[in-house]
Amino acid sequence: MTLNKAQRLVKLLELVTRPGGVRASELLERFDIDPRSLRRYLADLRDIDLPIVDRNRGGERVLEVDPRWRRTGVTLSLAEVLSLHFGRRLFNFLQGTSFASDMDGALERLEPAIPRAHAELSKQLDRSFVARAEHAKDYAGEASEIIDDLVTALIYRNPMDVTYRRADEVTRAYRLHPYTLVTYRQGLYVLALDARAGLVKTYAVERMSEATRLHREKFELPSTWDPEAHLAHAFGIQGGAPVRVVVAFSPTVRTFITERRWHASQQLTRRPDGWLELAMDVAETPEVLSWVLSFGRDARVIAPDSLRQRVLDEAKRMVQAAESGR
Repeated sequence: MTLNKAQRLVKLLELVTRPGGVRASELLERFDIDPRSLRRYLADLRDIDLPIVDRNRGGERVLEVDPRWRRTGVTLSLAEVLSLHFGRRLFNFLQGTSFASDMDGALERLEPAIPRAHAELSKQLDRSFVARAEHAKDYAGEASEIIDDLVTALIYRNPMDVTYRRADEVTRAYRLHPYTLVTYRQGLYVLALDARAGLVKTYAVERMSEATRLHREKFELPSTWDPEAHLAHAFGIQGGAPVRVVVAFSPTVRTFITERRWHASQQLTRRPDGWLELAMDVAETPEVLSWVLSFGRDARVIAPDSLRQRVLDEAKRMVQAAESGR
């Protein structure tokens, strides 16, 4: 079908505004025009203030509309600006990684959408809104490259060969199928299938080294996989079979305990002696032990017996270490 000039302009506009733009060679071929005619069409579009960006030369020449132009109709409210700023602050622990760079780039491209009335206010946000983070892990350097490969493997379902250092300092090689990336307490963890063991486990990203993405291979993500269900009984990031954990807290810390939601399954019971019992169904992991110990004498384990014994053993070791001065 032969197109007139107006129709060609409409089609050309459609092509240059698509993500990534369009090659100049494609326009010449599609509309059966010469480079001189193309320059005239582009001049017509620029005359109506369409910001055409001309990149590269020769056969690699690409024409596109400045991405910021597409956002001229978008306006962010002050509440949305605050939310974006505060949300970015929550991910400061990823500084030095492509994650952080991409977030900064996205926010920078959104700047034209901030009304002038809010622009000056937004410059003062660092003093008005602060996200006080826990002790963050360091993901700069080699870890940043591993994160890039891991994210790509998650998207394209590629297996990974990884050298992993466990908490007991033992280093082993694993073939992993990455299922889900999780953020927890200023750290990154991946829920992945250990292909040799056939079990889904939790791996701390900073303990990975010599990670290789097998880009020519793919794995099937089980249709039944649900990361929320996998972590339903975790008291933190480590899953496992649930047990009934009951801990009594003294009146000294009772208010602090009631102010937080420690686990979805928790039940609180006020005792006649003023102590507060918290019961929950969670996996008995080192995270539970550390949590109980953090309250010192203001926490008493009622159940299970195994957790009570672990608390007792750890308390004895702490006393021995303090007495020996080591």
